[in-house]
Amino acid sequence: MPTVVVSVVFILVLIGFFMFLYYFPLGLWIRTIAAGVPLGIISLVRMRFIGIPPGLIVNNLVRSRKAGLDLTVDQMQSHYLAGGNVENVVLAMIAAQRAQIPLAWQRAAAIDLAGRNVLEALQTSVTPRVIETPIFQGVAQNGIQLNVKARITVRSNLDRYVGGAGEPTIIARVGEGVVSAVGAAIDHKEVLEYPDRISKAVLAKGLDAGTAFEIVSIDIADVDVGKNIGAELQMSQAEADRRIAQAKASERQYAAQAAEQEMKAETQAMRAKVVEAEAQIPQAISAAFRSGNLGVMDYYRLKNLQADTEMRGSIGGANDSTSSPDPSQQNPPTGNK
Repeated sequence: MPTVVVSVVFILVLIGFFMFLYYFPLGLWIRTIAAGVPLGIISLVRMRFIGIPPGLIVNNLVRSRKAGLDLTVDQMQSHYLAGGNVENVVLAMIAAQRAQIPLAWQRAAAIDLAGRNVLEALQTSVTPRVIETPIFQGVAQNGIQLNVKARITVRSNLDRYVGGAGEPTIIARVGEGVVSAVGAAIDHKEVLEYPDRISKAVLAKGLDAGTAFEIVSIDIADVDVGKNIGAELQMSQAEADRRIAQAKASERQYAAQAAEQEMKAETQAMRAKVVEAEAQIPQAISAAFRSGNLGVMDYYRLKNLQADTEMRGSIGGANDSTSSPDPSQQNPPTGNK
């Protein structure tokens, strides 16, 4: 029983010892004294109670003081509680001091809290970065398409890094300038011969206004000849004109067919009327016989006249079908009657 009690007491003492070291970081306190940056033990305990890792603050405080920066504990604590990256900001401040770039703590903290990497921004400000653009397609005035690829060398502008537009805006503006410069060329050969005209024209427009970067240079990496857009447009226009003409011809053809059908319908109606009239002739003859207005001899004379007319019509039709009459023989010269 006493052994168990001793073991429990030992464990409790051990736990209490580690909890004491956790809330009272004696090692960090000794380190601050050794580094010449004295920080009270009460301040370390206070950081632990409010949820700030003392090791992070101590390491960056020692680092900044050794670099010659006059940063305070309150600045680092406030930035950490605001959700910022204290280590990145301190490293950026040290790099700015080494590069002799003016950078205040407030600006560096604002860049970090804006969601951007302040250390990367400072490195880009010291060493410009090259942005590879996609292929921009422009059409010269002679209708030839050109595929242009550019390289944009940019440097971070720390004064506009908060609230300034990013890389996509730079690429979009440069693409618009390249397309405009290619479209202003009368002949595509001018662009192929002097590609630096595009870069100069684009660079002169001040495309970095309102962005987080400063454009150092714009270099044309590659220019390729694409499609003949002018010829394709002419072919498309010719095809459209052909279809329009074909549609109009079909419309005229359908109108002619409709008129022909109307004429056939009128002819059939006239034939029907003739047949109806011919059908009434026997009835009229019969009525004339009954009334005494037509005699038998008169009827025979009428039949002979019809037969003679049909014979003449058949003879005339046969002559027209066998040979066409000579115009000079239609009215032969006659002698004295």
